[in-house]
Amino acid sequence: MAGRLQSELKQSKPFASVEVEAYLNLVRTADELARQMAVHLKPHDLTPAQYNILRILRGAGESGLPCGEIGARMVTRDPDITRLLDRLEKRGLTTRSRSGADRRVVVVRITAGGSSLLDSIGSDSLDAFHRGQFQHLTRDQLVQLIDLLEAARSRDA
Repeated sequence: MAGRLQSELKQSKPFASVEVEAYLNLVRTADELARQMAVHLKPHDLTPAQYNILRILRGAGESGLPCGEIGARMVTRDPDITRLLDRLEKRGLTTRSRSGADRRVVVVRITAGGSSLLDSIGSDSLDAFHRGQFQHLTRDQLVQLIDLLEAARSRDA
């Protein structure tokens, strides 16, 4: 429904262009969905970025990943990966060690505690959470949304 954001923002003048309105709608929607995720993770004392790091590390397996590679795989970029890793390590959810091949490289691994925390959150629970976020959209609408968002990111659209 075009024009809804203008009302939500209590803006009396129309947006400068449809591109501006599209951008602001995207940012507003992403913020709302991110806030819902933060609320969902709060009982586990995790931020969405910390959760993302734990998921990345669990996927990496026992070999772990260098800090830079974790940053590259993040869903949302965070300029201070070190601070996030400090907090996770302080809680015993990750460990860091120097690479044997290159001492300049710090490799991060998820601990048993980190894996246990992810298990307690549960992928089924998270899937149900996301289904709830988008329950008002049809499967076709979701596929169209995915296609449009990917096209917007590719800049080739």
